[in-house]
Amino acid sequence: MYLKELKFSLWADFIERDYLDNEFKELIDKKIINGATSNPAIFKNAILSSSAYKEQLSTLKSLSPKEKYEAVAIYDIQKAADILKPLYDANDDGYVSIEVDPFLCDDADATISEGERLYNTIGRKNVMIKIPATKAGYIAMRALTSKGISVNATLIFKKEQALLCAKAFSEGVAEFGSSVDTVISVFVSRIDRALDDILTNSKIQRALSGIYNSADIYEAVQEMRVDGCRVLFASTGVKDDSLPAYYYIKELLAYNSVNTAPVDTIKAFDASGFKSASLPISQEKIREHFKKIEHIGIDFDAILDKQVEDGLKSFKDAFQDILESL
Repeated sequence: MYLKELKFSLWADFIERDYLDNEFKELIDKKIINGATSNPAIFKNAILSSSAYKEQLSTLKSLSPKEKYEAVAIYDIQKAADILKPLYDANDDGYVSIEVDPFLCDDADATISEGERLYNTIGRKNVMIKIPATKAGYIAMRALTSKGISVNATLIFKKEQALLCAKAFSEGVAEFGSSVDTVISVFVSRIDRALDDILTNSKIQRALSGIYNSADIYEAVQEMRVDGCRVLFASTGVKDDSLPAYYYIKELLAYNSVNTAPVDTIKAFDASGFKSASLPISQEKIREHFKKIEHIGIDFDAILDKQVEDGLKSFKDAFQDILESL
């Protein structure tokens, strides 16, 4: 755990085979990270840009594109899980996440089936099955946690989504009969990127809406006290050159939370030496900010709905790109 006194963890939002054999281990040994996440876009970049996959792919020519993808992804996830296992055994996270086929996001039964199949095929307890926060996803989250399978609920932009995830986890854990580790992945910087251009000519401070929205969700999830469940802040890389690279980690540093970020962002944060909690943020401050947003005619709920829609599309597009390339 990066900061034990705050129960705060840093996970690397990156998977690539050569990296797993080298820098990944170094970051773990230095006690900077204690987990990892992946998504279709990350695997797309790894598989299509790294030569590390050519040898394995050359042996998989008889398989379908999805079977090739799964063979490659499962190998990497198993490798990452094995490297992280000592941390898992020491009750220091040690999880790596793999996402179900994003095209199944509206099919609960298919998501449950694929989640179980991936978990059993990977054969590592320290794997989290990543499921998008859709109506079908909530059903799948409950079903998998009821079987003791750890879940990473992803693509959360709205408090309503987060609370439905927490409810699903609570019900699943109750059915399972003991604690199951889960995370609720709240996306941050994408909100600011959607709003900042609109706010440029206003007196409203930029790069705050994502922070305040996430802080509000964090408080709501914490209040539910779901056994084994934490908020994970995702989409925390910085695209705005006027901000420090570690901005979204620093501003969302919170008790009993995880932040998953690109490796360079994590290194920048570690070098900053920042170790104090930034959350909670007062509800009055959060409400005041969003009243200003509303006052200049911005429909923030519509912005969030668009981010959910765009996020699902980006994962589907990345997954389709992988399949077409294989």
